[in-house]
Amino acid sequence: MALFYTPEITEKFYTLPEEESKHCIRTLRKKEGDIIALTNGKGTFYKAEIVLAHPKRCQINIISSTEIKAPAFNLQIAIAPTKNINRFELFLEKTTEIGIDRITPLICRYSERKTIKHERLEKVLIAAMKQSKKAYKPQLDELTKFENFIKQEFQGQKFIAHCYKGKKQKLKTIYKINNNTLILIGPEGDFSEQEVALAKANGFEEITLSNARLRTETAGIVACSAINLLNF
Repeated sequence: MALFYTPEITEKFYTLPEEESKHCIRTLRKKEGDIIALTNGKGTFYKAEIVLAHPKRCQINIISSTEIKAPAFNLQIAIAPTKNINRFELFLEKTTEIGIDRITPLICRYSERKTIKHERLEKVLIAAMKQSKKAYKPQLDELTKFENFIKQEFQGQKFIAHCYKGKKQKLKTIYKINNNTLILIGPEGDFSEQEVALAKANGFEEITLSNARLRTETAGIVACSAINLLNF
């Protein structure tokens, strides 16, 4: 059963947003009396019946709702968007499917991309949430400068992954199960040494994610997968 995104459900009788109405009626050819599934992206699934099959304002009647309990841990990844935006969109898609709570795009010293289209990236998250039948949509922050982000408060473990030599621990050995986690992933040119030092000064622990040198988007996906597997 296809899943539709309806973030503003507030009453039993509801009209789907125009884009979702079009997908439901024109693309999937749903008709009056058909049963569909919805999510508000905030932890609730809904079962509903179509009462007006209009391609611009599909009206539904909520039959039932189910609350999905959030995981015991919260995962945030702050990552520099890649020069090729398709690679960053791949990161957004796969981490949404795997399980992530918040994504913060970063501008770092060696960043090759310093602008993003937030609305387009939100659509990538929504599509991935619907495809993987998730009840929660990750929060996507605005593009933030590294030096501003690094000083923000965070209750949990904080890690920075980088490629410089030195004493770095494996994520799986240092992470504490069911703990809130913030992981920093740098751009194609990596973090600068000054950024690594600033992160350490603000309580971030240095980690390695692989013996291989990973692309930015791959490193983000690996970090997300590791936290979810350790909590599985």
